[in-house]
Amino acid sequence: MRKPEDAKSDSGLRGDYEGAAADYTVAQDWDAYPEETHDRWRRLYARQSRLCAQYGAPQYLSGLARLDCAGGIPRFEETNAVLSTATGWKIVPVPGFIPDGVFFDHLANRRFPVTRWIRDEHELDYLVEPDVFHDFFGHVPILLDPTFADFLEAYGRAGERAMAMDALDMLARIYWYTVEFGLIDDGGTLKAFGAGIVSSAGETVYSVTDPDVLRLPFDPVRIMRTAYTIDTFQKNYFVLDNLDQLMRGLVELDFGPIYQEWRAAPPIPIGERLPGEQPHPAALAPVKETQS
Repeated sequence: MRKPEDAKSDSGLRGDYEGAAADYTVAQDWDAYPEETHDRWRRLYARQSRLCAQYGAPQYLSGLARLDCAGGIPRFEETNAVLSTATGWKIVPVPGFIPDGVFFDHLANRRFPVTRWIRDEHELDYLVEPDVFHDFFGHVPILLDPTFADFLEAYGRAGERAMAMDALDMLARIYWYTVEFGLIDDGGTLKAFGAGIVSSAGETVYSVTDPDVLRLPFDPVRIMRTAYTIDTFQKNYFVLDNLDQLMRGLVELDFGPIYQEWRAAPPIPIGERLPGEQPHPAALAPVKETQS
């Protein structure tokens, strides 16, 4: 899920694992960010916050409004003062990808790893690995929602069992189709809350407006059996009726028998509808495009 890389960005922090602790945390070293990286953050924030105002989920937007992060790359310690009071979470800076076991341990202890470097100028519209903008702008606001915060902790605790049963791919699909690329029904209208959507200019609009995308009701077993793509926009999404479904889907489900039944089976191809499946009702409602 997360592994070290060697490339470096113009902030000088990309892929710099020197001095990282055993849990892969490092100092944010906020003073090392050049002014041009703060300017890059401001431009990314301005673009995405405009799009998310129309297409983002209320739970996500509520959290974003409570974070003072429009003016430049945020100081993590200031964010933690808000997070810890609201939901008991904190963010910890990391150099980049980290091992799966370490990642799960952080989540299980209400620590969310946030990459400390920011993308280069030529990567504004497409990035192959998470940076501080994706991790912070995409993930941190909804951590202020208590239901989502509880879900993510439970997900972290589920990681050890998935690894022991050689079913990590199945559990990872839950993360992918919710935390990264989740949609939610907001009074009959599709809204985005997944970090991979809300931090991407193209996918923010595409995920809720493209008429050819398959948008299915949330079903954790179906999700664990479904393939996904990492290098293009998603061809299918899963739609929550509410965030409470996340906790019910994870906590009330006995994953062991599901892992045993499906871990050796090939995943359902991207965008394929199984017999009898129907799109989520909110996916059938017309969506008004943003006016340029």
